[in-house]
Amino acid sequence: MKNKKIQKEIKRFNKLIAKKNKPVSASNGIFNRFKNPIITANHAPIHWRYDLNQETNPLALERIGINATFNAGAIKFNNKYILCVRVEGVDRKSFFAIAESPNGIDHFQFWDKPCVIPQIEGNPDTNVYDMRLIQHEDGWIYGIFCTEQKDPNAPAGDTSAAIANAGIVRTKDLLNWERLPDLISKSGQQRNVVLHPEFVDGKYALYTRPQDGFIDIGSGGGIGFGLVEDMTNAVVKNEIIINNKVYHTVYELKNGLGPAPIKTPKGWLHLAHGVRNTAAGLRYVLYLFMTDLNDLTKVIHQPAGYFMAPNYKETLGDVSNVLFSSGWIDDEDGTVYIYYASSDTRMHVAVSSIEKLVDYVINSPEDTFTSAGSVQTIINLVEKNKGLY
Repeated sequence: MKNKKIQKEIKRFNKLIAKKNKPVSASNGIFNRFKNPIITANHAPIHWRYDLNQETNPLALERIGINATFNAGAIKFNNKYILCVRVEGVDRKSFFAIAESPNGIDHFQFWDKPCVIPQIEGNPDTNVYDMRLIQHEDGWIYGIFCTEQKDPNAPAGDTSAAIANAGIVRTKDLLNWERLPDLISKSGQQRNVVLHPEFVDGKYALYTRPQDGFIDIGSGGGIGFGLVEDMTNAVVKNEIIINNKVYHTVYELKNGLGPAPIKTPKGWLHLAHGVRNTAAGLRYVLYLFMTDLNDLTKVIHQPAGYFMAPNYKETLGDVSNVLFSSGWIDDEDGTVYIYYASSDTRMHVAVSSIEKLVDYVINSPEDTFTSAGSVQTIINLVEKNKGLY
């Protein structure tokens, strides 16, 4: 018979998984947030955290603590809404685990075991995180993630300096992962690397984020673009920046692509994060832009400012004032499920549609990059609205 404390914990867990989610009434018309986070540390299965054997755990103590669940990749697979979640233990190590939902907004439940990511011999990952899932037209599902190790050139006594690169895996079933060699590029470090879902001139296309250091971008930054001949030996020989940092914007300090772009009749729809510095620290928000259907390096529309920013509850967490997205799903009926994390702590969903997102990106005013320009943009709308209310 199970310990009473364990039984109580199982009952609480099952209630959490069964909880229904509801849209928040307040909306800007572009998307709807939902009341509850969809995945939290409490969603980690009981058998990941507790030794259920009364002989070896008579006090029913939690043996393995989970700290956070965030920055998940997303894909529709076997008619289920799948998230590849970054799960962080109390030991600060992150790992990947698959959670699925029947409807994309609630009842998310982790699969039985975390993902087993093969290691590169002689060069093991110290930490892995932020996997993007991409169903490529070559038939494989690719996972591109950040692999982190201690900087071998760090001064003696510096235990925080790190190097980051893009790790690459592929799978057909989300259970068995084939590890491919890490990305090779001319940049010092690579983070937020995303694979384009279609071939470009017979090659694989990658969106990159080159930077000189792990935290400080140095002379790097911006969302880059490069071509790769073979994903089993991914080498980007040339990168060009297609979406740069700009002074006094929400993407002033750094920016990076979130999930792979969605193809629409008007162009490729991109979701990205932008970062600026404030007196309270870094602030991460999400923004949208669109590139040309035939020239992926050409940005044709980009509304001013952010698309989503953390609300008050979302500002609180391990790393406060952060929204980050690595995944979205465009459904057959045109619904778009935007999966985002708040403050490196929990996962949320917002729901929109291709129609709304395309309208927003194409018809919202672009940034004039000056206060006077922003005022003129409002005046233009005021004049247009005269006599209409």
